[in-house]
Amino acid sequence: MTMIADRATVLFQGDSITDAGRSRENDAALGGGYPNHIAAWFGALHPEKGVRFLNRGISGNRAKDLRARWTEDCIALKPDVVSIMIGINDTWRRFDRNDPTSAEDYARDYRHILARVRDELGAKLVVIEPFVLPHPEDRKAWREDLDPKIQAARELAREFNATYIPLDGLLAAACTKAAPAFWAADGVHPTQAGHAFVARAWLQAVGAL
Repeated sequence: MTMIADRATVLFQGDSITDAGRSRENDAALGGGYPNHIAAWFGALHPEKGVRFLNRGISGNRAKDLRARWTEDCIALKPDVVSIMIGINDTWRRFDRNDPTSAEDYARDYRHILARVRDELGAKLVVIEPFVLPHPEDRKAWREDLDPKIQAARELAREFNATYIPLDGLLAAACTKAAPAFWAADGVHPTQAGHAFVARAWLQAVGAL
């Protein structure tokens, strides 16, 4: 039994992993990533439900960027389900631009957007934890920065009664079956198999499989 009601609007939010080349003009063109996989499979499995899927992921975004555009790109769309994956750029910018985001600032901005969803929309929440895979080798050093953010996401999911997808752990387990690059060539951006893996985890989490 899926948690997604008939005729619901589902909004995907996040960074480049969610964006995945989506159209800015055509809401039906969800890009080449997990939101498109989810919409395709959900529609095939539950055609009678008439669910609408929207993607407002923007490449390069951090939690603070979602907060800055939340009125236009979430609240105004009046979604019934809001799915969020954010956080890897909050870590990445520390290593490529010396522009770090503390776990506390990440949690503050994330809490703000979750509170707005709860208070202004009453929508159901899906929180997908950010992840990094150990490829290339330098990605291993990112763990000390990302792990506290993953912990913050878990605590926020509990606080806001969100459906939680422990993606970092799920992908780490998947890396025992195939090399990290099979799932994400740069340790961050999923391959097609990686996006399909995320989509399956999401569909399972919401009871759609």
